[in-house]
Amino acid sequence: MASILPADPTLDEIRAALGPLVAQNAAFDGFGDAALTDAAARVGVDRDVARLAFPGGARDMVDAWFASIDARMAAKWPAEKLADLKIRERITALVETRIDLLAPDRESLRRALALLALPANVPRAARLGWRAADLMWRLAGDTATDYNHYSKRAILGAVYGSTMAVLLNDESEGQRDTRAFLARRIGEVMRFEGWKHRRAATRRERPSLARFVGRLRYPGR
Repeated sequence: MASILPADPTLDEIRAALGPLVAQNAAFDGFGDAALTDAAARVGVDRDVARLAFPGGARDMVDAWFASIDARMAAKWPAEKLADLKIRERITALVETRIDLLAPDRESLRRALALLALPANVPRAARLGWRAADLMWRLAGDTATDYNHYSKRAILGAVYGSTMAVLLNDESEGQRDTRAFLARRIGEVMRFEGWKHRRAATRRERPSLARFVGRLRYPGR
């Protein structure tokens, strides 16, 4: 296989090139040295140099694979392409794109999630989930900087994680069951967001006892 790397690649470029190839092998070999060695040979990278690109071992291999999914999703959905969609449609399209990209490698995904579920890897799993959710919201045009910035990403991260769990065992054509599950979860989130906004509006309109007492003490002149 011809090299897809420049003549003198950096470790970051090697990691980006090898991540998806390691994932293809991981269904059989797991995220380990055998998968990495084969991937390195396919792009003409020395095995020892390839190891240097993944100092954290299997966790770094999973990280690189998921980063490639992030990049491919972003490439498919530039801002101008999402602009004509409603927010719900944007988020649905982005998550469904990840379903499409991950579905061919479900066994590798299973191994990756099992690896990240180990106690020592939970912090890395949380960072990767947050990274995916943050990218999806940024692509969708979110500019919130208050607590909504964090709550949106936490909620989408939970939706995305549960959707991936369904995908692992989905044998339906075109991952129909996973997409239906995603639609239900996003529907629930949108209903919650609608209730939250209505509640906030009601609280703003509700008479304030503190303001009333203040006016008694300091009437306007």
